[in-house]
Amino acid sequence: MSEVLSQNEIDGLLAALNSGELDVDQMQAQDEKKVKDYDFKRPAKFSKEHLRTLEMIYEHYGRLLSTTLPLYLRKNVVVTVANSETVTYSEFSNALSNPVILGVISFLPLQGNIILELQANIGFSFIDRMLGGTGGTLDRPRPFTDIEMPLIEKLVTICMQLMVEPWQNVVSINPVMERIETNPQFAQVISPTDMIAIVTLNIKIGETEGLMNVCLPYFTLESVMDKLNTKFWFSTMQKNTDENFGEYIESMVKHVDVPVKAILGKCNVSVNDFVHLQAGDIIRLDNRVNTDMQVYVGNLYKFTALPGTTKDKYAVRITSVIREEEE
Repeated sequence: MSEVLSQNEIDGLLAALNSGELDVDQMQAQDEKKVKDYDFKRPAKFSKEHLRTLEMIYEHYGRLLSTTLPLYLRKNVVVTVANSETVTYSEFSNALSNPVILGVISFLPLQGNIILELQANIGFSFIDRMLGGTGGTLDRPRPFTDIEMPLIEKLVTICMQLMVEPWQNVVSINPVMERIETNPQFAQVISPTDMIAIVTLNIKIGETEGLMNVCLPYFTLESVMDKLNTKFWFSTMQKNTDENFGEYIESMVKHVDVPVKAILGKCNVSVNDFVHLQAGDIIRLDNRVNTDMQVYVGNLYKFTALPGTTKDKYAVRITSVIREEEE
């Protein structure tokens, strides 16, 4: 029921209208409801809450990349989330350069695929570091060669496998690499009008800087959309105890490769003798045949061992462990 005005209020309004203090058109405009245009070609399937949760997931993912990639590149890597947005797939594909690195990934057990896009300069920097270079990029982009493609596949596979842990709080995924494309015309795995969420990460490898885009179609995430909210994400995250976290760290550390070297012995040789060394010459070391060898893990003296063979290969048998107080 509308509010009933008193006689004094009615007289005040009439006086204000006569004096020009109130405008009838302005009052009618205030009463009109504001209508927001809705574009049926770009339905708003991802809310701000969904995008915020995806950013939190890939912030965790960026930290994993920052700690894992340096193991392969031997160089500092910094990964940060730049932004997230929703667009149609046609807008995303039209903005891709050529060449580009596109990993088409099956996001099992979810339906459909996601696309992992890496700028070409990041790929060339990765290749340069893996082949012993400084990690520089090319002045002019060119297509990747057949020799370079296995290294690119290794890079995308590493990035794909690291997605498992950040998504653990939402759904247990088992991503599978279907293929890698360097031409955006051959990556039409999604309908051009489908809505996708794009999470953009900024990757810096030394002095080289580029972008990674994770393309997440609504069709793929539709079954877990109700779980893409911060309340659910934090509630499931709290279930992971410190013990489980310790197990994750331990499992990651166990897969780290460390160099191990066994030293037979040492000696000093003059430059003249070194230059004239020939096949069959004997170099006398400072160790006897029956004395223990020194075994180093990295640059740390950790074990003593005796030389031998196993299955037609040279080997050593550990005889003792060197503790820190014994070094």
